[in-house]
Amino acid sequence: MYSQIASNKRRTVLIMFVFMVFAGLLAWFFDIFTGSMSLTVFVLIFAVTYAAVSYFAGSRLSLALNGAHEIQKADNPRLWRIIENLAITDGLPMPRVFVIDDPAPNAFATGRDPDHAAVCATSGLLDIMDDTELQGVFAHELGHVKNYDIRVSMVAFALSAIISILADVIIRMVWFGGGRRDKEDNNPYILAVGIIAVILAPIVATLIQLAISRRREYLADATGALTTRYPEGLISALQKIEQTGSVLKRQNTATAHFFFANPLRGHSITNLFSTHPPIEARIARLRDMGTHA
Repeated sequence: MYSQIASNKRRTVLIMFVFMVFAGLLAWFFDIFTGSMSLTVFVLIFAVTYAAVSYFAGSRLSLALNGAHEIQKADNPRLWRIIENLAITDGLPMPRVFVIDDPAPNAFATGRDPDHAAVCATSGLLDIMDDTELQGVFAHELGHVKNYDIRVSMVAFALSAIISILADVIIRMVWFGGGRRDKEDNNPYILAVGIIAVILAPIVATLIQLAISRRREYLADATGALTTRYPEGLISALQKIEQTGSVLKRQNTATAHFFFANPLRGHSITNLFSTHPPIEARIARLRDMGTHA
């Protein structure tokens, strides 16, 4: 289990490093093309500010967008007790607890750090899972909190925003003219570089962002299994979700990556780039953890 967790953390760091290098190279090209460091700095500040606002408001927005309502211990003692015991085991503050009225079994965690964390379950999850399976699901979700995954996601989001904005400005300047290359606007090589930048840069940024998201799902699985010391509980929960489906009635692509399993419909074009690894792959890794524990 410890080796799985260490491996996932190392790979996340490597992916984030590649992401930052890619963003830096695009910013460098942007500076060369425009000949204006001040414009580059302005775009970078704008993107980081946008990401920071989303970072601090993201938790409230994700709960509101998915129709979650907060509960207290008296409203669902079973769910509250399971989350409370897991929080104590992980050494975390008790998170706020929410429920979504939806028959699809799913859950998510949000919050920029353990002191501002919230966990949420659908009514469908509470209906079909036994206590051991619920422990597995919420050990996974608290694993996200413990590993500061929301913070990692927001750094990835900021880098993606920087790349997308820089690429967009580059192609506009190539297409309409601008920068110190005004006299070379008809140069086919410059036009080709601009088109390649605007097409490939956002795609690469999205793929890196998704790779980080999938890696953090594996890490949360490993962390959750370590918390409960019983991977079979999480495996059983994943198997039930695989059989029943995890698609929510209220579709929201902006918060899909928060969920325990993919909440989007399979025919959605957004599922061409999934934020979640396949359930069978997650189960296989958990089984491997159990044999090497």
